[in-house]
Amino acid sequence: MSEESNEDDPVNQGLEAEADAEPIEGVEPATPVENDGGPSDAPPSENDVEVEEEPRDPLELAVERAEQAEKEIAYRDAEIQNVRKRLMAEKAEVIQFGGMGLARRMLTILGDVDRAMTGIDEDDESPIAQGLRLLRNKMWHELQADGVSVIDAKAQPFDPSKMEAITTIPSSEHFEAGHVVDVLEQGYMYKSKVIMVARVVVASE
Repeated sequence: MSEESNEDDPVNQGLEAEADAEPIEGVEPATPVENDGGPSDAPPSENDVEVEEEPRDPLELAVERAEQAEKEIAYRDAEIQNVRKRLMAEKAEVIQFGGMGLARRMLTILGDVDRAMTGIDEDDESPIAQGLRLLRNKMWHELQADGVSVIDAKAQPFDPSKMEAITTIPSSEHFEAGHVVDVLEQGYMYKSKVIMVARVVVASE
């Protein structure tokens, strides 16, 4: 009876047919699937276990943060002091040398007056000559009151920070080499700064 039931059972017949079937040409038989490295049931190693940090003392953290804040405040305070000093120095320089531009313009006009007076004799008492002398004296008085002074250059050692050598001549017994022989155009100081260099002739070696 069992043999008849097997023969009549379609499921068993299909399985037997698959087992007896010959491989089809060009189709490779299925291979068993290997382990693809996925998660396994093996227990984790010591390296895989995360070590939890011990909680720090709240008082220690508070002290550390307070010290850091104190350092930042000191650093910023030093920066503020440096900026304040720089601003005060700049302000003092502006106050001290604020009139330098005006003095330079007045000296330019004074130079024009001096050039106009070169063709006038000292004993010329004409209204033009007297007017130019008066104008020159008043301008120079105001400039001196504002801190302008003449650069003393003639017969002095050549100073490139205050003088410009226009030409040179051989030295002599009257003028040593490197000294100013003549002043072609007067130079001026405004307080402690050079406002106009003196253009000079220098004795050479």
